[in-house]
Order: sequence, then structure tokens, then C-alpha cells
Amino acid sequence: MDDELQIKRIISDLEKESEEKLFFFHQGLGAEVHWFFSQAVQALKSELYLPACTSFLCGIEASLRITMAQVETPTRIMQLDASKLLSNRLLKVAYEKNLPIETLAFPNEDDILAKLFESDRLKKVNVEIVEIVRTRHNLCHGNILEFVNTNLGEDFAFFTPECCRELALTLYDISKKWAYELGMFRTSRLKEINKF
Repeated sequence: MDDELQIKRIISDLEKESEEKLFFFHQGLGAEVHWFFSQAVQALKSELYLPACTSFLCGIEASLRITMAQVETPTRIMQLDASKLLSNRLLKVAYEKNLPIETLAFPNEDDILAKLFESDRLKKVNVEIVEIVRTRHNLCHGNILEFVNTNLGEDFAFFTPECCRELALTLYDISKKWAYELGMFRTSRLKEINKF
């Protein structure tokens, strides 16, 4: 009886691991996107938190940029516009095209849409950047200063990749929601994209 229970537990664990590995592949985002997410999950499982964070962020940005390019020109995209990077402006345009931008909100960021629409009314200096954009800009440009651990005081401040563990887990959750909703958008609204 114990052997049978142990076998069932092993099979269940293997099935769960397989589902986690294949989740992003099954969302219909395309190989040029799902590998960012897949590699991010592998890095997260290996406790490589910085590569996990940056790969999740790059996956989000790539999926947004590619989908927006395909919305504008429903063909196989050979090159992305270098001026259309992850920004409040790009997120606002994507929201207006019905992409599921709300899924990119960080926990406790209930005002993501307000931040996007405020950017039109206020001077650029005063605009509050949505958290996914701010985080991408900081991490992908090497700014990890906000993650320096000062719990023991300024004299004992330190940084290790583990300081980004919570961020990596947050980005994993956001990426799963985003990929699922974006996959639904692509399936229902952009059927012509799926052939590429």
C-alpha cells in the first residue's frame, strides 16, 4: 500500500512538473517568445534569480512588441521597431487595442490604467511609470540598488541574487497571467497570426 501511494505521488509530481514546463509553450505566443518564459522558469527553479527576473521581463516585452507589430501588420514579423520598447505609451496603445494590460499589474498596483492615462495629461517628468516598466528599466539596465538588503543597517548593506527572489516569484505569477490572457487574445482576435 505504501509503494502504491508513493508511486501515485511520484506520478503526480512528474505531471505537475511537466505542466509547469509546458505552460508557456501551450499559450500560442510563438517560439520567439515562449523560450524567454521557459528559460525564466528553469532559472527560477535553479535559484538563479537575476536571470529569471530579466528573462520574465524580456518575455513580457517581446510578447507585447511582437503582438502589437502583428496587430498592425498581420504577417510574420521579421524585425521589430526599435523605438517601440516597453513603456507607458506602448502599454496604453496596447490597451486601446484590447490587449490584457491589466494582467501586468504588480500586487497592490490597482491604479495601472490610471497611470497609463495620466501620462497623456501630465508632463513627462511628473508621470508615474507603471511598475512593470519601472522594474524592466531598472533591472535590464543593471540597476539593482533597490534590492540591496539594509535590514542590518547601512553599515552592513549587501546584495546577493537572493535579494531578488520575491521579485522573481512575482514576475512568474504576472508572466503566467499575462501569457494566458495574451494567448487568449491572440487565439480569438488574431487568428491570422497563428499561421506564422
